[in-house]
Amino acid sequence: MKSLYLFLLLLLTAGQVLAHKPSDSYLVINTNDGNALIEGRWDIALRDLQLVLPLDRNGDGAITWGELRQQRNRLSSAVLPSLTIDAVAGDQRQACPLTLTRLQAIDHVDGTYAALHWRGDCQRPPEQLAVGYQFLFDRDPTHHGLLRLEQGDSTLTAVFSTQHRQQLMGRDAGSQWQAFQGFIRQGVHHILIGYDHILFLLTLLFPAVLVWQRGGWQPASTMTGALTQTLAIVTAFTVTHSLTLALATLGIITLPTWLVESAIAITVALGAAANLVPRLFPKRWVMAFVFGLIHGLGFASVLADLGLTDSGIFLPLLGFNLGVELGQVAIVLLFVPAAYLVRETVAYRRVFVPGGSVAIMILAGVWLAERLSGA
Repeated sequence: MKSLYLFLLLLLTAGQVLAHKPSDSYLVINTNDGNALIEGRWDIALRDLQLVLPLDRNGDGAITWGELRQQRNRLSSAVLPSLTIDAVAGDQRQACPLTLTRLQAIDHVDGTYAALHWRGDCQRPPEQLAVGYQFLFDRDPTHHGLLRLEQGDSTLTAVFSTQHRQQLMGRDAGSQWQAFQGFIRQGVHHILIGYDHILFLLTLLFPAVLVWQRGGWQPASTMTGALTQTLAIVTAFTVTHSLTLALATLGIITLPTWLVESAIAITVALGAAANLVPRLFPKRWVMAFVFGLIHGLGFASVLADLGLTDSGIFLPLLGFNLGVELGQVAIVLLFVPAAYLVRETVAYRRVFVPGGSVAIMILAGVWLAERLSGA
């Protein structure tokens, strides 16, 4: 029982600061067959740049275009060198020095980013590109860089993380498998640090080992019944969040981030409230099915900003969604067996479930207020 309390306490504590979109940057590289010149754009969130450069010079909490423009030289000398590109042809490698050509401030779904346009000269046409990425890992080890490489009529993708700072990009199956694995890891990472998603799932799982009888929660008689209810909840959630994840990534559905994140906070609060008044929400799988549509829109923010087209979206979307499901399964396997072992205790049924649900409702209310105020 203590382990369940500790697990929830850790989630609530970390959730106060980690319920929003994780730190990502977006890198696009364009190459043409037979051409030694490469071009690209690197979009970095201003909040991330502020960690390495003094952008907010007047300390008013807002970064203006003028303040960003004043840092152009330091962006060129201190930030751009954390991205390296080598042209690979057979056994030979040739460095492609990068030059900052233009600076923009552009909006992504989660805020304003600095867009660093650059050009590189590889001296010879590359067969493959070896891309190294070292930005921000010393300040934020959870940071990720998402890469889209346009090679003629093909699109390749990859994910940089603190454990995977080098990518060899080519059209061979090995490079594509490596990229697919990267998006699986990104999906796992996204669900495991998305505490609003985790807490919503947990609110649905709290009573998975219980049944509502005689005006109160009673322990499930068999593990089979608990697993059946868990399977129904997880399946319903998976089906609908996978659907809206795909639709939002393809740009078919587009909603403001503040609206999606606020709606997610509401689903967390309602999921917790359902544990206190279960008669109002008798079918948990229906709640998971409906609210999964909203959570899928939240998952999609990572891939939507990568700007993938139909031809290049299948593997990243499949890998990312698979990663989300693996992370979700890990949560279920961690929580449900432990809850089943203590389901008969008064502490679980009359203290942990209602007390934990109230705590989650309060936290969801804080998230909602924060997200609405930032709209």
